[in-house]
Amino acid sequence: MSFKYRINTNYEHFKNDLLNIKSIFNDTDNSIHKARNELKIIELNGIKCVVKAFKIPHIINRIAYSYIRDGKAKKSYLNAIKLQKLDVNTPKPIAIIEFFSLGLLKESYFISKYEAYDVTIREVFHHKVENHQEILKQFTKFTYEIHQKGVWHVDYSLGNILITKEDSKYKFSLVDINRMEFKTISANDGLKNFNKFWAKDKNDLVLIAKEYAKLCNYNEEEAIKIVLDEAKILENRVNLKRKLKGK
Repeated sequence: MSFKYRINTNYEHFKNDLLNIKSIFNDTDNSIHKARNELKIIELNGIKCVVKAFKIPHIINRIAYSYIRDGKAKKSYLNAIKLQKLDVNTPKPIAIIEFFSLGLLKESYFISKYEAYDVTIREVFHHKVENHQEILKQFTKFTYEIHQKGVWHVDYSLGNILITKEDSKYKFSLVDINRMEFKTISANDGLKNFNKFWAKDKNDLVLIAKEYAKLCNYNEEEAIKIVLDEAKILENRVNLKRKLKGK
């Protein structure tokens, strides 16, 4: 089995652990998320890290990720580097390693520095935190600012924005960044980027739409319509999936 890796120049001393990451990962029980991919908190070289192990792709994607386009781990690493250059918060990228069998991508791992946080945006939308309206206002401003920098997070959803309170301000950090585009984003498109937020209260979406419209000098009523229409599409899609699973 062959492998390819990249290490952030600030973390060259991680090479030995990186080359042995499969056994280190398998021997560690501290899993914080396990679905298609698995994340574990692991201390490497005295630094608390998050190691993300990506699910082995199906054969078509194994071929594609080996010869046509970058795999998910590599994209996560490269996108993190781009975000840092744009001064957009994301956990510091440390390294990636990809393992190949018969020339095709098999296992892959992305290592980033663990970033402590208070809540995710999910708790805010579910009204499990105080001052949720102020957080949503600052979150909307953060979203507008990254859109102005050309950052389009394809998986911009409830679990992928970490929040830390800093005095009266809130710091937002992006995770799960392997699917990301860097492009010019119009006001109309920017409003559609809220299309994966499941709101307990539709008034939260109205607040976001108004704040975003204010920031980009967009028609407020049209902004509200776009955000609520996108929320309805999401709701219909989720309900359809639930019905199909029920059958």
